[in-house]
Amino acid sequence: MRLLVTILLVQGFVFSALAQNQTSYWQQHVDYAMEVDMDVETYQYTGTQKLVYTNNSPEELNRVYYHLYFNAFQPGSEMDVRLQSITDPDSRMMTENKKSRISVLSETEMGYLHPETLTQDGQNVSFSEEGTVLVVDLAKPIAPGAKTTFNMHFKGQVPLQIRRSGRNNTEGVALSMAQWYPKLAEYDFEGWHADPYIAREFQGVWGDFDVKLTIDKNYTVGGTGYLQNPQEIGHGYEAAGTKVKKEKGKTLTWHFKAPMVHDFMWAADSEYLHDTLQMENGPTLHFLYKDNPNILENWKNLQPKTAAAMAFFNKAVGKYPYEQYSVIQGGDGGMEYGMSTLITGERKFSSLVGVMAHELAHSWFQFVLATNEAKHEWMDEGFTSFISSLAMNEVMNQGKDNPFEGSYRGYFNLVASGKEQPQSTHADRYDVNFAYGVAAYSKGAIFLSQLGYVIGQDKLMATLKKYYADFKFKHPVPNDIKRSAEKVSEMELDWYLMDWTQTTNTIDYGIKEVAGEGSETKITLERIGLMPMPIDILVVYADDTRETFYTPLQMMRGEKDNPYPAIPRTVLEDWPWTNPNFEFILNKPISRIKAIVIDPSLLMADVNAENNVWQAQE
Repeated sequence: MRLLVTILLVQGFVFSALAQNQTSYWQQHVDYAMEVDMDVETYQYTGTQKLVYTNNSPEELNRVYYHLYFNAFQPGSEMDVRLQSITDPDSRMMTENKKSRISVLSETEMGYLHPETLTQDGQNVSFSEEGTVLVVDLAKPIAPGAKTTFNMHFKGQVPLQIRRSGRNNTEGVALSMAQWYPKLAEYDFEGWHADPYIAREFQGVWGDFDVKLTIDKNYTVGGTGYLQNPQEIGHGYEAAGTKVKKEKGKTLTWHFKAPMVHDFMWAADSEYLHDTLQMENGPTLHFLYKDNPNILENWKNLQPKTAAAMAFFNKAVGKYPYEQYSVIQGGDGGMEYGMSTLITGERKFSSLVGVMAHELAHSWFQFVLATNEAKHEWMDEGFTSFISSLAMNEVMNQGKDNPFEGSYRGYFNLVASGKEQPQSTHADRYDVNFAYGVAAYSKGAIFLSQLGYVIGQDKLMATLKKYYADFKFKHPVPNDIKRSAEKVSEMELDWYLMDWTQTTNTIDYGIKEVAGEGSETKITLERIGLMPMPIDILVVYADDTRETFYTPLQMMRGEKDNPYPAIPRTVLEDWPWTNPNFEFILNKPISRIKAIVIDPSLLMADVNAENNVWQAQE
């Protein structure tokens, strides 16, 4: 397969370079080979896992960790306790009488994932389960640059659908199999990231997956990877115009391979319909959805919209690097995975397109760039919200002047609530879900839309492309998006990254005074909030002509191009952030001025818009 060869060549080059220069960027690598048997009557499964782990770090490792996500769905788990203690729990995870749905699971309804045996290069290792984390003390250290092979037998039980994955969701999908296998935790320049599963985000180690899944032959399966035996399987995967020989027995074994991904999801149901759409110069799109007459029209109409969204993201961010993408009905809302997504499907059409576009956009920001979501969730959820809002505006012909208005509204509500925490807060450590959601999605989207205000819209879109090109498959951190923007704009942006993401400082500028001084007018602006910004000022004259003025922030060490080329602009002196006030003179009498407006674009997240406008008295 052409893609696989290309990825392996690139991967080989990267790791060869890393071996020569251990002081430069490095990342770990995993290769999974798993064989799994699923019993669709008991929802229990058994599996074997061979995992080849390459330690590309400069450190010797004496211990490794695995995630055992399904153990979260047991009464008394950390996820259960968190649900019962947080003041605004996720309603999907609560019963009608406000109890945690996890707390009332019976033994046959709960989830579990238990390793039964584990060896390292043929030697038994010591391991223990600590909730959703498996702690493994190695039989021998893994030296820098060395490989080791882990072999595991494991067993699991699929929980009732409560969060992201599970069985028998509210729309009747049998199996939404996300986070279902023992998954090696990430180790990077910051150390291990063996976070317990509390229902928030997660990350993974890139590698190649080879998965054989044996399941009832009546079930159609879709998800991550490329099906290797379509002519044995059928179910809509076979070559067009060909027939598939019926296999004897009650089961089929589906064989998938997925190169260079950091997660593997699959879903299965006996009532799935399976459609495909081959994009021109793009991947094959797969759609798996229930044979429900109430949703068929929407799911058929969703297919060209998915292709249009894929084309938009390819153009705006960079080329999608895989050869397939699957949109699958399942889960509890919308959740992204490698080459695929789970979305609930009984929605109005606009909502169905919206959740598809958002989860598809994650393929760029989480499944190719792959920031550590637990620490920097705003870089995935926020950037995804930003680009999917742009996509929806185009694909659904929404015609919005500001596609991000909902994000700004959410952010202003959070500030007014007094519950805001810095975006640098670990995803699990937000006091309330409301604060997490707005910080990750809304304020994360504004990071980019407002960056466009600072450096210019053309520079913003060029920044996104550079960021993707430079950091795909590299787990970028906040400084990486900042440096991409600095290189494109030739400005200094430390202040922007720090104030917006590491503090709860707010932006509040106002027009303090407009005073006539003979044939001139003196305008005094004031900075009220703690976060500094460059300022655009629009002046509307009595004859309805317009002029803009621009005062760069001094520590930007640069200025953006005129965002309104049809309107004359005057660049004023830089405004040092220490100065609370800024004055400039208009060479026109105050009687000639109709209105003055700070930031006519409304892209600066000023928490008090009322003092941004001055109007002449009637």
